[in-house]
Amino acid sequence: RAPAARSAPGVSAAGAALGFKTFQQKRHMSHPTLNESFVSGVSGDYVDGLYEGWKRDPSSVHKSWQVFFQNLDSGASPNQANTLPPVLNGGLEPAVSQISAKDRAATDYMKLVLLVRSYQVRGHYLAHLDPLEINSANIHMKGEGDVHVPAFLNHRTYGFTDEDLNKTFELGGAAVGAASAGILATGQALTLGQILDTLKTAYCRTIGVEFTHISDQVQQNWIRNKFEVREGYNLSKEEVLNMFDRLVFATNFESFLATKYGVTKRFGLEGIEAFIPGMKSCIDTAVEGGCSHITIGMPHRGRLNVLANVMRKPLEEILYEFIEGPLQGDKASDAVLGSGDVKYHLGYSIDRPTTSGKPVHLSLVPNPSHLEASNPIVLGKTRAKQHFMGDTSRRKAMSLLLHGDAAFAGQGVVYETLELSNIKGYTTGGTIHMVVNNQIGFTTDPRFARSSPYCTDVAKTVGAPIFHVNADDLMAVIFVCKTAAEFRMKFGKDVVIDIVGYRRYGHNEVDEPAFTQPLMYQKIAAQESALKKFQKEALETGLLTQEEIDNVMNTSAEIFETAFAKARSGDVYVPDSEQRRKSGSSWAGFKHMREFSEIRSTGISPELFAALGEKLYSYPDGFNLHKGLVRVMKAKAKMFETGQGFDWATAEALAWASLMKEGVHIRLSGQDVERGTFSHRHCVLHDQEDESKYVPLQNLGEEAAPFSVHNSNLSEYGVLGFELGYSMESPQCLVMWEAQFGDFANTAQVIIDQFLCSSEQKWLRQSALVMLLPHGYEGQGPEHSSCRVERFLQLSDDDPEIIPNMDEHSRLQLQQCNWQIVNCTTPANYFHVLRRQIMRDFRKPLIMISPKSLLRHPGCVSKAEDFHTGMRFRRLISEREPDAIFPPEQIKRVIFCTGKVYFDLVKYRKDNDKKGVAIVTMEQICPFPFDRVQTMAQRYPNAEVVWVQEEPQNMGCWSYVEQRFATALKSINGQRAAYIGRNPAASPATGNGTIHQAELDQFLHASFDLAPAPDRMAPIRWRY
Repeated sequence: RAPAARSAPGVSAAGAALGFKTFQQKRHMSHPTLNESFVSGVSGDYVDGLYEGWKRDPSSVHKSWQVFFQNLDSGASPNQANTLPPVLNGGLEPAVSQISAKDRAATDYMKLVLLVRSYQVRGHYLAHLDPLEINSANIHMKGEGDVHVPAFLNHRTYGFTDEDLNKTFELGGAAVGAASAGILATGQALTLGQILDTLKTAYCRTIGVEFTHISDQVQQNWIRNKFEVREGYNLSKEEVLNMFDRLVFATNFESFLATKYGVTKRFGLEGIEAFIPGMKSCIDTAVEGGCSHITIGMPHRGRLNVLANVMRKPLEEILYEFIEGPLQGDKASDAVLGSGDVKYHLGYSIDRPTTSGKPVHLSLVPNPSHLEASNPIVLGKTRAKQHFMGDTSRRKAMSLLLHGDAAFAGQGVVYETLELSNIKGYTTGGTIHMVVNNQIGFTTDPRFARSSPYCTDVAKTVGAPIFHVNADDLMAVIFVCKTAAEFRMKFGKDVVIDIVGYRRYGHNEVDEPAFTQPLMYQKIAAQESALKKFQKEALETGLLTQEEIDNVMNTSAEIFETAFAKARSGDVYVPDSEQRRKSGSSWAGFKHMREFSEIRSTGISPELFAALGEKLYSYPDGFNLHKGLVRVMKAKAKMFETGQGFDWATAEALAWASLMKEGVHIRLSGQDVERGTFSHRHCVLHDQEDESKYVPLQNLGEEAAPFSVHNSNLSEYGVLGFELGYSMESPQCLVMWEAQFGDFANTAQVIIDQFLCSSEQKWLRQSALVMLLPHGYEGQGPEHSSCRVERFLQLSDDDPEIIPNMDEHSRLQLQQCNWQIVNCTTPANYFHVLRRQIMRDFRKPLIMISPKSLLRHPGCVSKAEDFHTGMRFRRLISEREPDAIFPPEQIKRVIFCTGKVYFDLVKYRKDNDKKGVAIVTMEQICPFPFDRVQTMAQRYPNAEVVWVQEEPQNMGCWSYVEQRFATALKSINGQRAAYIGRNPAASPATGNGTIHQAELDQFLHASFDLAPAPDRMAPIRWRY
């Protein structure tokens, strides 16, 4: 049984059923469904009156109403209950004598309501959205135009005749209901013909609106008023001249580049140039509404135009890049500091004025060619801006995302990002999405690029209104963009603008599009630009004079020619990316990859250590903690009493708390991170009686920086991108993302490959993001054993054949490596590596191979003094078992390993009383600890060097460490390290517990088998 319709205040169940049920559109119908529930709120008071009368006397209302109310009271849904009067169901007209004047008026009004509702729901089907007039933006429609008006928008379908077009309707008043809006609430007396003209203007000209999928009645009504009444939309002469000026510069920018660099890829906006004035009006409107910071993400299409005309990057600098000026002479800073990127991937930031005179900070993030990949990055940066600005209303900082039509419909990260929009820990108060819809994806026709009618349909999942607009109608584009910005600022929700145009050239300017779209490009060749069309319209309507037009055109030409002359002469100041990044930002004073940063102690004072323990493991009186967690809290408190047994979760909490005391904001995100996948963290406590929450880390005292922890939705690509963007906004935050299991990180591979591992080298953008990747072979099968550490190591850029300078006062190994990959075997080392992320003058990502079984392993614990002042992260830990420490000369084999396998090796050695083998753990795998490996080789002069891992030989660390061991040992003893571990495999691990144990036993046995090798200078390949 369907749930009863929820009533708005003061509205009966019948009124709610008729007036407040969200309409569910059926897209593929050739005729209307006339028993849909009525438009929201319309005739609410009247229907309520009928309902009350029916309850008193069923015969007092028309038979159709009797059936409806009877069905409704029996539990039927409004769509099932709503049997319309015969005239609306297409039946015979009842005899005049059978219908009272009041019933006739009500029936006519209901017919009108359904007709208006149909335009609001389906009017976009008739909108003239394609400037080429050969397609429909809706791929399920054959064409556009209202020559053949579909039945659902034909007044005759609703029982009206052509003579009724002159019939007058009194709109508004009590008959409409308080919740209604748009034309039906204007209070005017209009003929049916006038009403239809208004609806066609609102929904069927060059703008198509989709909004009836929104569940919020207030938002729906606001949109109705905007488009049906056009409240407050009267452009002044100054505004018209401003939009024309913007269109001229956008158009001339593309034509100027086409003239000067016709065979150079630039991914221009020709065919959709009105996008630029639309985007700028969007920004202006948002700023007028209180926004002061806008973070922008976009693909390569139109990026140079945005850089020039929106971001105000100097034209001569852009043109200088076309002749590769920055790579010449003494202006090679970017090339020296990093590899750089192509010009249509670069970012930019600027503080610039808007039309209202209010300033705005614009930040365009760099992007790879992976379309839509930067979307979550932008949202994360915006959320971080809001945090550091104290923008709890989420009105001061905003995201603006630009998309292509094929990518918006095709890329899964679009959906992942949209789904973050209304989640408490990730919302940014709404994003404005602008789709550059050129009706083609490289060479793919829209019919083969998506299954949904529009490329924007995915946005309906989050209740975002969608405004489609013809790119050749400049006034319509401006109106839609202003409306979208107003909606975002008023309601704090996502909104989508679909600007439908075309692509004058191929996917790039050297591509031939007629190979695959010959008819489309015949049309395009004959198509006038939006600029020429607007000039004609402006002259014909008197919006602009010829003199005004000429002045703008001439000014534009002069500016471009002057900039070109500067670029050719080399008279261009090009600040390097490092200067731009630091200028006026929170990154000022931080070191780049070739500047030395002092190494600091990461320990904390015993007093702070003890004080934090009291705060972290106490909770308010009267808080009903789960009895299992009561035991955990007591055990934690005992650790601080005895100074022994500190486990992984405690070390983590101490690292966070100590950094927060030093003013560092901590943010933890990922699936189930509040409790921890393995039920080890419990940083959010839940009262067992009322489910209230208590977070000890949020109660450290007023001087502590904020702690944020958020269970994410089931997304890796979107959420990891979000957290990376968050971490890049300010160096004064430690952002951590935890995978539920390490192997799940591979669904975020684009973020890892294109951003995390290479942002500094390509764009000089640093981040201290920590990825926590649970890893360990414990017989749980191929899916939850390996975090694929080999993939991260393959992406590492430290040189395997050069031993770097490791002098403590000048070493740059960490700065010059793209990231760090760490696998700690002690909680204290984990504590120190987290603090090291912040306790230095540069930022690097940290790939943390985190444990599972070690979270509660009795041997994986630390002492209190390991956390204290003077201690720091240990890149390599030598033999630590007292019973295994012999005179170095007696050691015949030194095993290097990392992570959990260390504890397997120690246990096997003890259980089998093996002698003469030292075990060393490599805590930091990348950058490789050459100096520490050399120290161990010198300490054990008679020992062979072996690398032992639990992963298959083609996985894990072996392929990374093998050459680096050879480099480190070359000058010591010339050895090449031997490999002991599982055989190469396609699957990371077996799913059979017996096989798993057999494999483990076999390679552990081999690890301590000291039978001499035929040639100890040759690498050993152990097999079983």
